[in-house]
Amino acid sequence: MSNFAITGVAGYIAPRHIEAIHQTGNQLLAALDPHDSVGLLDKYFPDCRFFVEPERFDRYLEKLKRGQNQVEYVTICSPNYLHDAHCRLALRVGANAICEKPLVINPWNLNQLKELEEEYGKKIYVVLQLRLDKKLQEIKKSISSQHIVNIRYITPRGLWYLSSWKGNEQKSGGLITNIGIHLFDIMIWLFGTYEAFKVTEFQQDHVAGIVWLRNAVVDFFLSIDKNDSLTGKPFRSITVDGEELQFGDSFTDLHTEIYKDILNGGGFGIDDARSSINLTYLMRTSEKSKLIQLHQ
Repeated sequence: MSNFAITGVAGYIAPRHIEAIHQTGNQLLAALDPHDSVGLLDKYFPDCRFFVEPERFDRYLEKLKRGQNQVEYVTICSPNYLHDAHCRLALRVGANAICEKPLVINPWNLNQLKELEEEYGKKIYVVLQLRLDKKLQEIKKSISSQHIVNIRYITPRGLWYLSSWKGNEQKSGGLITNIGIHLFDIMIWLFGTYEAFKVTEFQQDHVAGIVWLRNAVVDFFLSIDKNDSLTGKPFRSITVDGEELQFGDSFTDLHTEIYKDILNGGGFGIDDARSSINLTYLMRTSEKSKLIQLHQ
């Protein structure tokens, strides 16, 4: 049994991680969030210490480090702009980090984290759960070249979204990073590295464009505007050469598998996350409606 701590415990994604920690037979000792609506802890870990101040959370983990209950993993579910700092905190208190996507918003932070991994002798794992989907693993084996991919990913959000940290590009990386990172990671994993791209639309609530990968051309449209869906409800479609790519519930039900993989000596690390982080950064910062050719 391993000891865990978690940051961002009041957030949207945290319940999946808490359940995964429980289902893999581990213990959650400490949790951090500035918001105190964390009654979900009672379901699995009612004795978990809870903190609203990062300084006290940090101090408690340091105390455990010097006792008999050192935390071995810190799960990071906090807002994107805090991922880098919370990974550093985890390593500093002698723990490995398990971080939600995107690991960082800006790619230059990756090399610093790699150096800290070596310095502390610990590992930063990234939650790339779609790579564990059995159907996608089978598809990956059959990839040839010159595939045509069409992505229409509409996940409506209310007015709160753009007023929250998710609507602040400096804190979330914007829509193309906060939501797009999931899709671009799996596309790069399936079809190979990116060679060129063009962003044709770039708004707070929707983005669109084309990415040329080694073995595919990907036409994408991402939106949080309910008016972009005929029903006003989520619409998620990915076709490869005209055939629908079935994800099932992989976006939501593979977190426990990620934990099992990590605890069994596997897991995805910094270098696995690097390509999608680089690509989304370039999409945000490059001239729009212009073909950008890349040489990696």
